[in-house]
Amino acid sequence: MKYINAKNLLPDALVKELQSYIQGGYLYVPADQAQQKRWGEASGYRQELQQRNRQIIEEFQNGNSMEALAEKYFLSVSAIRKIIYQK
Repeated sequence: MKYINAKNLLPDALVKELQSYIQGGYLYVPADQAQQKRWGEASGYRQELQQRNRQIIEEFQNGNSMEALAEKYFLSVSAIRKIIYQK
């Protein structure tokens, strides 16, 4: 996490108000819940996993065994089972 000097970002009046609560310390400002992205959305990894899971399901429907899929995708048979039977 990169720290930003409040004087370089906020109006002077707001900096003075914040100084009445904290001086010389660190203040964490959480992201607005409405603007937060879900896990993997920013990097695109969520979409990659969804695509991989669709491929696993398709291969299973085409006759590949769970054991073969587990070996191919470097996952456990249990993980493959969860992907195939997910709701």
